[in-house]
Amino acid sequence: MSGVWVFKNGVVRLMDNPSLEGSSRRKVLVHIATDQVITSYEVLERMLLSLGWQRYYNDPDLFQFHKSFTTHLISLPKDFNKIRLMHLYDIVVKVRSNVFEVRDL
Repeated sequence: MSGVWVFKNGVVRLMDNPSLEGSSRRKVLVHIATDQVITSYEVLERMLLSLGWQRYYNDPDLFQFHKSFTTHLISLPKDFNKIRLMHLYDIVVKVRSNVFEVRDL
C-alpha cells in the first residue's frame, strides 16, 4: 500500500493522490486562538514556552522542545525555512489541546 498520510479535521488517513485535494499547496502552522501564522522560531518558542514546553539544547543541529513528564520531543531543523509538513503535524499532534493547526496558505 502506498500513499501519503494526511491529517485533516482531527483525522489521519491514507490518501492515494494527495494532489487531488489540494495538498500541493503550501501549508503553514497557525496558532488557533490568535489566528497567527507561525513565521519564525522566535514566535513558536514563545508560544510553546507559555504552554509548558522547554527548550532542549542537546543537539546543536536541531531546534528542540520537550515537555516535562511526557516522552514528547519536538525536533525541528535549525533553519526555520527547512521545516516540512511532517514537522508541522508533529507539532500539532504533540502539543495537542487544539492549540495549533496546519492550513493551506
